[in-house]
Amino acid sequence: MVIGIVIAACVVLAVLAFLLPRLSRHPQNGAQRGLGAGARAGSQAPGVLGRLLSKPFSSSSRAMGRSGAAGRRARGRMPF
Repeated sequence: MVIGIVIAACVVLAVLAFLLPRLSRHPQNGAQRGLGAGARAGSQAPGVLGRLLSKPFSSSSRAMGRSGAAGRRARGRMPF
């Protein structure tokens, strides 16, 4: 369920970045801020468990950043 939500958010962010490149920065930063808070909360657990709990949030945040960048990059490559 959560994986589907993250994938849907990445797709929406990529489309938004393609259509409105400048206005897509704020939603991207907001999504990454929320995922960063989850990663920080997960990393409070001791040892290996902390790394395991924070990893899904950090990889999702990285995916959000990449999808936004990909949409803006695709928009920049358009001939018009």
